[in-house]
Amino acid sequence: MKIVGQIPRVNGSDLSYAEFREKYMMRNEPVILTGLMDGWRACTDWVSQDGRPNLSFFSQHCGNSLVQVADCDRKEFTDQKRIEMTVSKYIEYWHNLDSQRHDMKRDGSSLLYLKDWHFVKEFPGYISYTTPKFFMDDWLNLYLDNFHMHGFQAVNAGSESEVSCSDYRFVYMGPKGTWTPLHADVFRSYSWSANICGKKVWHFLSPSQSHLLYDRYMKHTVYDIYGDVCAKQFPGFFETSWLECVQERNEIIFVPSGWYHQVKNVEDTISINHNWFNACNISWVWNLLVKDYNETKEYIEDIRSIADDFESLCQRNLAANTGMNFNDYFVFISRMALANVIQLIDILDFRRNSMEPSEVETVQQLLFNLASICDVAKKLETIDYFDGYSREHTFDLQETSVLCANLEISKDLKIHELKESLKEKYSFFHNVNVANTSADLVDEVENNGRNSIFQGSEKKRFLKTNEREITFSDEIFSVMLKDHSTEKYRVNIVNPQHLVQIINNIITSAKERAHGVVT
Repeated sequence: MKIVGQIPRVNGSDLSYAEFREKYMMRNEPVILTGLMDGWRACTDWVSQDGRPNLSFFSQHCGNSLVQVADCDRKEFTDQKRIEMTVSKYIEYWHNLDSQRHDMKRDGSSLLYLKDWHFVKEFPGYISYTTPKFFMDDWLNLYLDNFHMHGFQAVNAGSESEVSCSDYRFVYMGPKGTWTPLHADVFRSYSWSANICGKKVWHFLSPSQSHLLYDRYMKHTVYDIYGDVCAKQFPGFFETSWLECVQERNEIIFVPSGWYHQVKNVEDTISINHNWFNACNISWVWNLLVKDYNETKEYIEDIRSIADDFESLCQRNLAANTGMNFNDYFVFISRMALANVIQLIDILDFRRNSMEPSEVETVQQLLFNLASICDVAKKLETIDYFDGYSREHTFDLQETSVLCANLEISKDLKIHELKESLKEKYSFFHNVNVANTSADLVDEVENNGRNSIFQGSEKKRFLKTNEREITFSDEIFSVMLKDHSTEKYRVNIVNPQHLVQIINNIITSAKERAHGVVT
């Protein structure tokens, strides 16, 4: 294996959000960040005085939790074999392993690695860490806090059944020698991994070389770069050039989209890990869906003639294997577009005639987000799956879980909460004074009498009723706002082409409304 460089190490406290976004997210480059974990409760509660994992903390406070544990010595399909056990049982295993190491009598039992523990969802009242600002623009987890990825119902707070699949925030913990096989992250998302204690060795391969990891049939990738790789089966592997790094305690590594990596714990280790994506890398998610869809369709092509609905079967398999399907993705980007649009309305339609520099930065980011969604929606237009989408499928989102073309977003589906989460994050990035701009919405609109950002629309109405209802409408976009304490938004998004049209109109109108301040 040829190592050609090291991952750079940067003091995160000396880095602005804009610099991180430009240098690492936009350029899709990995980096190790220091100085971002001060004050984390996990760094004290989870670590013993000798710097090793405080295993008794977990057995005392989380012992009954059921977790997934990977057997590092047993391969199952393309991953390590997973088993389920309680945290207390896993801690007992770890103590026994320590005793064997101390006595130099390891009995040959497997190395077990606790992975993908949904700790935040399971213990929401225990704030073990604060997500660093660089990783807060996390559409994936913000979305899953409010919606299911499949279907259209909102997530109900407090539902224990949601824990296993409702977020991508994880705790990993394992003894020295545990490891994760070579892989690129789920959805081709970004990820970040913070070492609470211990040390990891990482090896990275650029996406430009990922094709070299596949076998001769382009079906499977190398499993273990530290093992014996068969040159005949994987002829391109020996042409690869790798980056390497050692991640120390209290350091965070940023893993960009599409970078294959393999990780080994060289000390007893606990880490916190998030997968996430946003406007900078949503195209990676779509590209992966198309690739996996084509593979799925090819795999079951021989049953096309006997399948009642071959396309639906492909989409079900895609959702099961990849984590979402085409319709899930379309609904996701539509909701994210609405959350960004509504925040634009808050800033541009209900502010005074001038904006603070921090508000200009927020508007620029919202417009970038919408442009990125528009770009990927154009790719959806070219997919046969969406042909005739609007003509054949027009269902109210709240009444059916089948394919949806008439996408009605309301308070019941938490679009407002999604918008507020984005608003909070962007306000933090750009130092915006967070105000409840909706609270005095009616009075401000009536007093200002200013033009809406939807200038030239078919019709603009301001209605004040006992329910304090306001409606903005034009021929393709309408938002209903109903009382600041029970806000409700509705919009019909018929298909990807319609979404593109909406976003383009919004971007044009927003730039006009900003009088050249926003480019």
